[in-house]
Amino acid sequence: MEWATGETPPVLSDEALVAALRDDPPRGLALLYDRYGRMVFGVALRIVGEHGAAEEITQDVFLSCWQHLDRYETRRGSLATWLFSIAHHRAIDELRSRRGSETRRSAPFDDLQLAVPHEPFDEALLRGEIRRALAELPPAQREVIELIYWNGLTRREVSAHLELPLGTVHTRIRLGMDKLRALLARILGDE
Repeated sequence: MEWATGETPPVLSDEALVAALRDDPPRGLALLYDRYGRMVFGVALRIVGEHGAAEEITQDVFLSCWQHLDRYETRRGSLATWLFSIAHHRAIDELRSRRGSETRRSAPFDDLQLAVPHEPFDEALLRGEIRRALAELPPAQREVIELIYWNGLTRREVSAHLELPLGTVHTRIRLGMDKLRALLARILGDE
């Protein structure tokens, strides 16, 4: 949506954005895209690594958000968290379709969420604190988490790729996620 010169888009709460999507879908989608479009595209691009595919995923995320708005529950997290989750799933599906694999992930996305969804977490995601926290993990734990989250590999695929026992992969994920939660709590608490 275009804004007049010098005019900034209004900053609406999640509830106001949802209401705009329900009451005036074209305007609501434009507002939602203005706020989260670049970030959703960034998540998709980081995972699929291809500009065109990331654009298609981004479009699909916003269309899906509008079509399935009734599935969004504010008590479960912010709108940004929900959009990022949809983008992540769509991007992983794209990777899997490229590989010709129809395997399901052995860990659902909810198991990989780094913190309880809340506004400071979303802000941390937007500002890059997640990457900062990931960089502080031991390399072996970071590698396993990144292969699963960003590359869409299953735990079994990570095991084969790294030539590690499946139990070792499970342990590295658990330890890494525990450390990430603690690191994010520390980072978010410093502000």
